[in-house]
Order: sequence, then structure tokens, then C-alpha cells
Amino acid sequence: MATSLTSTSKSRKKPEDRLDVFPTFMKVAGQRVLVVGHGAEAAAKVRLLGETNARIVVISALVEADLEEAIERFGAEHVSEEFRPVHLNGAALVFSAREDWALDKAVVDAARIMGVPVNAVDKPELCDFYTGALVNRAPIAVAITSTGVGPVLSRHIRARIEAMLPRATGDLARLAESFRDAATKVIRDGALRRSFWARFFSGSVAANLYAGKAGVARSEAQRLLNSMADEPGFVWLVGAGPGAEDLLTLRAQRLLQEADVIVHDALVPAGVIAMGRRDAERISVGKRKGAHSVRQSEICDLLVELGRSGQKVVRLKAGDPMIFGRAAEEMDALRENEIGFEVVPGVTAAFAAAASAQIPLTLRGVASNLVFATGHNAKSETLPDWAGLALKGATVAVYMGRTVSAAVAAKLISAGMNAQTPVAVIENAAHPDERQFAGNLSELAVLSNRTEIDGPVLIVIGEAVGHAALENAEPLALQDTARFAAA
Repeated sequence: MATSLTSTSKSRKKPEDRLDVFPTFMKVAGQRVLVVGHGAEAAAKVRLLGETNARIVVISALVEADLEEAIERFGAEHVSEEFRPVHLNGAALVFSAREDWALDKAVVDAARIMGVPVNAVDKPELCDFYTGALVNRAPIAVAITSTGVGPVLSRHIRARIEAMLPRATGDLARLAESFRDAATKVIRDGALRRSFWARFFSGSVAANLYAGKAGVARSEAQRLLNSMADEPGFVWLVGAGPGAEDLLTLRAQRLLQEADVIVHDALVPAGVIAMGRRDAERISVGKRKGAHSVRQSEICDLLVELGRSGQKVVRLKAGDPMIFGRAAEEMDALRENEIGFEVVPGVTAAFAAAASAQIPLTLRGVASNLVFATGHNAKSETLPDWAGLALKGATVAVYMGRTVSAAVAAKLISAGMNAQTPVAVIENAAHPDERQFAGNLSELAVLSNRTEIDGPVLIVIGEAVGHAALENAEPLALQDTARFAAA
């Protein structure tokens, strides 16, 4: 017996690793919940309670404008009296937001005598319970609170959870509820039933509902229930953005958590790939300019093979899949093989570079057209197709143009573009090691000789660049390279 007790005590967590509060949810639908107060703090509690079906009752002789607006917006009852203990009769909860220690303490003392749980706003030492930051996806709710570092951390965590849970999560929960009894009757085997729900919440049912196709989602759920056959695979062509993790779209972040397999390019940072589900398989297809370790045809075959095997696949591409991402070839292959797919856009490099350098890509009276171009065809004998627009004043964003920058500059100048046209070069846009360079079209030629600039480069050409915030940018042409270009 002594050994057992000792073992049990050793298995207990230390006091500092245990909670001082017990997280729970109280039923308040149809219940009277009091808010005692007159100003902004009381209004905040009314707005929070407005996320529930509680009967909100505000106790205060006078109310300020924002509280009055909250009362009207959420249909709260206003008792225009100073607080008296009798107001607590029949209350499920009470919030005291009187913004005065003694007045709040009076409410707390009365509530405890009446046996009503009480919260004194911003006075944790007086509280019977705390209210956390709320993520509402009714009928699903997530509440976060911290008694140590307070609301700042709670708000931060709430923002992360808001990003992880799509707005339609509640709709998905209601759809699941409507299938619960049928799934219990039709699928007797517990393991098989768990498999059904796993597919329900992470497969085509959820994907269609999140895409706003409620009818299709219900049909998919019924089909899955009727057959319980292997669910077909699905491929998402996802833009990873320019590299910064917080520039990833909410949909892309969610899909990374759902994917069985992540097929990614070499330019996608490890931090973005790490946002995928921990047990997801990761396959690098290593595509970089001039160094394609996997041919495009092999990538297409791989996506088809994974889709046929029933896998949920994220094809993760740097930037946006539809801008120089060769998504068209992959979509054609998936269509031909009847593999379902969806395209999830990302922040393309031109937008990331423009944001970092504060370059107005379009500017009234200066540039009303914007051209996305690739420098790959600049070595041809004819002027690139986009050059005509550049000569007419368009802003041109040239992707993958470092090695052919001299040819681009020479062709544009010979075609009549002013050699002093402003130029910006952004290396590793939106990455921690981003570098910005500024110069003019005549200096662009030296870029191909600057071998220390070896990251992905975005070149922006046009008069609008002259209005950018490039005061701290490095010179595009160093003195020796400038003399070389002039010669």
C-alpha cells in the first residue's frame, strides 16, 4: 500500500503545473445574466454575452452612449436603477463593471450571499469565475483565458485559433449533427464509424462546405454514409506566398493541417512546410529556376498517383500557383484523370515586393497598367511581348529575371525607353534576409554580374518606382560595375 501511495504522489503534477481554475461552460440560454455598470466595460460584457442566448439585464441608473448602443443592438433589458441585492433574484451569473472598487465589492458581496457566481471586471481577486477570449463558431465555442499574463496572451491565442477555424466550422458541426443518428444506425462497427467521421471532417464534405457549397457537401456526406467506400483523393494547388509564414492565407493554413501529403517546391521555406500536419508525408520536387530536380511531367504523374490512391494532397507552390507556377499543366493532368482539385491563391512575389518597398504598382496619372512578365524569353531576337506596354508607361514586374537583366535593359532602351526610367530590384521579398536595390534602367544590366545576389529576384520597372520608399535601398550599380556598364 505504501508503495502504491508513493507512486501515485510521484505521478501528480507539481502545483505550478496545475490550474487554479476549472474550465467549464455554463448553460445560459434563457437565463437572466446581469451586467451592473454604466460605461465601456459594461458595454464590452454586453457584447460578449450577445454571442449567447442569455437574457441580458443591465442594472444602472444612467448609461453611457456605447453601452446604450450595445443594449439596443443585443436586445438587452435595461433596469434604470442603482444596484440593489434584490436584482440578483433568479440570476444565473452577474458581471460587475461599475469601475469602482468599493461599488464592485458591494455587488460581489451581495452575489455571494445570494449564491450567484460573480465576475468583477478587471479585478481578478474579487472574481468567482473568469471570462476568456471567445472564438464563436456556434454550436462550437472555444474560450481562452490565462490567470498569469492576463488578456494579452488570451487575445493572441484567440487570433491564432480564429485563423485555424474557418467561419463555416459551425455549419459543419450542424451538418454532422444531422447525420449523427444515421451514422450510428448504419455503421455498427466503432472503428469504421470513426473512419467515417474522420473523412467527414477532413475530406470532400468539409472542403465543399468551406467553399460555400452546402448542397454539394450534404450530398457528399450522404454518399459517404451510403457507400463507406474509399473516398476519392483530392488535390489542392496552394500558393505558399512569398515566404513569410504570416502571409499564408487562412485557407492554405487549414489545408496544410488536413493534408495527408504535402508536395512542395524548393523555394517554399521550411517554416511554411512545418505548418503541415505533423504526420503528413512531405515530398520535395525541388523546382528552382535552372535547376529542376523533378521534371514537370513527373510532378503531374505524382499528383495523379496520389489522388488515385485516395490521399488528400496539398501541392505547395511559392507565391501564387497561377502566376508562373505552371499550375495549368497540373490542372490538365488532374482533369484528364478525373481527380478533384481546387486552387488556393497566394500572395505573389510582385505584391510582396511592392509592399516591402512601398512601390505603388499603379499610380494615377503615372501608371494605369500593370504587367507581370518573365525574363525567360528576353534572350530571343524579338522584343518581349510585354515591352510595348512598358514603353507606354505600364509598371512591369519581371519574375526570374536576374540572369537576363542585361538583355531586358538593352532591348527596352533600344526600343526607345528612357535609360533613366526608375528600377527597383527586390531579393527574397518578405523573407527575413530581404534586400532592396534601386537604380535606373541603364544600371539594370549590371544585375546579372552581381553573383552575390543569388536569391529569388523580382525586378520592377516604371515611373511609379520613382514614388517608392527606397531611400535606404542599396545602389543597384556599384561604382565599378557602373563604369563597366557605361563602357
